[in-house]
Amino acid sequence: CVLVTGMTTPDFVPLIRKHFDALITDEGGILCHAAIVAREIPIPCIVGTGSASDSLKNGMKVLIDFDQGEIIKH
Repeated sequence: CVLVTGMTTPDFVPLIRKHFDALITDEGGILCHAAIVAREIPIPCIVGTGSASDSLKNGMKVLIDFDQGEIIKH
């Protein structure tokens, strides 16, 4: 399960640890909260998409290439 959100805060960490296998955020960069949390847990993360939370909807199937930072809708 992937969490797609505008950005993360420390309040998200317990939920991320329990329920999510990856993170995608609209905002942020290599040193943002989501990127740091993802490295610590560790889980894959794409940050700074600009619009993922608008274009990806609950239950949507996607192919995510975390090495290239690409999200492909299916």
